[in-house]
Amino acid sequence: MSNGKGGFIGQDGLNAPDEPTAITPTAGDASVSVAFTAPTDVGASAITGFVAQVSINDTDYSAGSNTGTSSPIVVSSLTNGTAATAKVWAINAFGTSAPSGASASFTPSQPQRAVVAGGYATVASMDYFEITTLGDAADFGDLTISAGGMRNGCGSSTRGIFFGGGDGSGVVLNKLQYITLASTGNSTEFGDMSTEKKEPMSVSNSTRAISAGTTSDYNNTLEYVTIASVGNTTDFGDMNSSQVVATGHGAASTTRGLLGGGYKLGTGLINFIQYLTIGSTGNTVDFGDATIARYKQAGFSNNTRAIWAGGEVAGSNLTNVIDYVTIASTGNAQDFGDLLANIRMTTGTASPTRGVITAGRDANGDTNVIQYVTIASTGNSQDFGDLVITNRHRGATSQAHGGL
Repeated sequence: MSNGKGGFIGQDGLNAPDEPTAITPTAGDASVSVAFTAPTDVGASAITGFVAQVSINDTDYSAGSNTGTSSPIVVSSLTNGTAATAKVWAINAFGTSAPSGASASFTPSQPQRAVVAGGYATVASMDYFEITTLGDAADFGDLTISAGGMRNGCGSSTRGIFFGGGDGSGVVLNKLQYITLASTGNSTEFGDMSTEKKEPMSVSNSTRAISAGTTSDYNNTLEYVTIASVGNTTDFGDMNSSQVVATGHGAASTTRGLLGGGYKLGTGLINFIQYLTIGSTGNTVDFGDATIARYKQAGFSNNTRAIWAGGEVAGSNLTNVIDYVTIASTGNAQDFGDLLANIRMTTGTASPTRGVITAGRDANGDTNVIQYVTIASTGNSQDFGDLVITNRHRGATSQAHGGL
């Protein structure tokens, strides 16, 4: 028993239960699930419940709390990125036990789910996986409007957005679709773009999503939406080179979006990188040059580095080249490493630490391979797992990309 350690003033601590043991936290999104072993000595009355409390300084257990009748107890409304510990108390009719020992430290964090959507020839399927793990993807749901050629997606930590695409019959779409990333299910229509767009680039921070260019009519327009709302796009400005077929790929920090590579009518494949300030409006500004001229490559970023991988180079040849830039500066890209194989029509997204490259078309045809790199280092990609479907020209976004 608690030997007088439990109980509040005016309660019978001698008859309170012993404290819980084996406190085991599992961090979640602004939350923790606290597992524990109930005491065998319940005091003079059956245990009626438990209280789990959280501390960010190992002293004051007031950062968050919740009650429950059994293990585990989930404590919510915590701060992502802040380390904490937890203790648990047992309660019966005579009072509250002494506190358990403190748990090991845990740090709540934003989920890092990636969703890959659509594909060539009117594909509606969406797959998802957790970027922090390794393994195969699972089914997420279907697009409301089947589409390929969306290139990359974008969005906030809660909502993913996909711009345009083609329906496989030659019809190019001006529709935006969105999904709720934390759940699974089908997409919902968001609104319309000013023009039909196939293979546009896109970038976003947590507030705005921006679409750039299209293969449909060689335009260089930029347009944006506010992610938390629904509605049609608003003009943002223009890319700094006209008549660009924007089948490159975008990447972003919280303040800056980068558009890398693509195809320019009358010029061919391009290697220049452009940037824009997401929170303002206006035309793009020259950033520097990629290591090679290409399009149909994957692009992704954390808040520091933007990376491009694979794609199609001169002569319709495929490449496995990965290169990168530091987003906050300007200048030419540097070599990062190589993909597992030469691949084009691929897509990518990222967490703060890891970039993933998904789907595409290699020398043997369409692929469902997921591969990854560690963004802060350099080196070749590694195998992650497989998508549910095999296809190319898919769109991808995550809950933790560089714009967030």
